[in-house]
Amino acid sequence: MKQSDNLLTIIKELEEEAKHVDDEQIQGLIQAICEANRIFVVGVGRSGFVGRAFSNRLMHLGFTVYFIGEPTTPSIQEGDLLIIGSGSGETSGMVNIAKKAASLGVKIATLTIYPENSIGRMADYIIKIPGVSAGMNGNQNVGTIQPNGSSFEQLSWLVYDTMIVDLIKIKNQTQEQLNARHANLE
Repeated sequence: MKQSDNLLTIIKELEEEAKHVDDEQIQGLIQAICEANRIFVVGVGRSGFVGRAFSNRLMHLGFTVYFIGEPTTPSIQEGDLLIIGSGSGETSGMVNIAKKAASLGVKIATLTIYPENSIGRMADYIIKIPGVSAGMNGNQNVGTIQPNGSSFEQLSWLVYDTMIVDLIKIKNQTQEQLNARHANLE
């Protein structure tokens, strides 16, 4: 067997970047998830794929969760939590969703590279993820073999999974309980 040098390099890059993710920010969002009436998750592109996976895991834990854009997503209301994955923090559709949620008194959380940008300025909870977004002109992904945005999406997935591990403990869930909520019409 020959090892994949690219794979090992990516893992090393992610390990270094993960050291810059603040656990206090993660714990703050975990608490917000536990306190929310319902959870709404949104992201576009690859961030959307990651958000969908997180929504799925929250459902396995028994949370009432919706991924925005699906036809069965109800209206969001005060007492709900909106989680936005946006590397740039400036994706126009995501900014509009954040504005609407804020006008309704909804708590907003974001995973982003740029907390100082539009979505971060509206957010009640921020998890800053290192990286470079393809949506931010002029930036170059220095120090990585990956295209812009890849490390953000990968670290977002890992941060979401980190929260799931903690939420399993908080909700005192067993793997059997999670499995019972897993899709069975596949």
